[in-house]
Amino acid sequence: MTFRIPSIKSAVTALAAATGFSAPLAAQDMLPEAAPTLPAPVPLPEDAPEAAPGDAAGAEARVDELLAQLAEAPEGLDARIVQRIFLEWSRSGSPTVDLLLSRGQDAMEAGDPVRAAEHFTAAIDYAPDFAEAYYGRATAYYTSGLIGPAIDDLRQTLVLNPRHFLAMQGFAVLLQELGREEDALELFSRVHEMHPANAEVTYMVEQLEQRFGGQPL
Repeated sequence: MTFRIPSIKSAVTALAAATGFSAPLAAQDMLPEAAPTLPAPVPLPEDAPEAAPGDAAGAEARVDELLAQLAEAPEGLDARIVQRIFLEWSRSGSPTVDLLLSRGQDAMEAGDPVRAAEHFTAAIDYAPDFAEAYYGRATAYYTSGLIGPAIDDLRQTLVLNPRHFLAMQGFAVLLQELGREEDALELFSRVHEMHPANAEVTYMVEQLEQRFGGQPL
């Protein structure tokens, strides 16, 4: 199974293509051509152990520890931690739902967001409280130009999993594209606190802070 984790720049590019207009010049100027990105996609180990039944408390504790490590990890040592966090978050507790999630991710990798959205929707029908299915469908929707539904699914992802830093990052990109740069800065700043080794997010925070008088939120 693999995860497509969009970089800030690729998300802006996808959004611009989907909506039929280019990103604002100010936003384009703020995106460095050679900015480091999160690993995309992140391959999960083929021999990743299955979660034990009823292991929700254990999974939560593991994520707590991994997020603490991520907040301290230097650039270059954070990728494996991100991978392990998403391994935990990808486990719904249902083999059927996990299979649907995997098929949706595979469809995204194959460039078929419509089919991907169908798989993610099926996963949501089976498990309406599974945050990762909403996040997957959000990426499929905005790639297809369905920006309103993408925002709704990002919001639901964060309702179900308030620590989903990739949903925050995607939401920040959309807010910036909608001209809500102060709101975008607030979300980028939250992601930066959780994942300071993400050089792209660090860059966006620095640039947006400069635009608002150099005062961090």
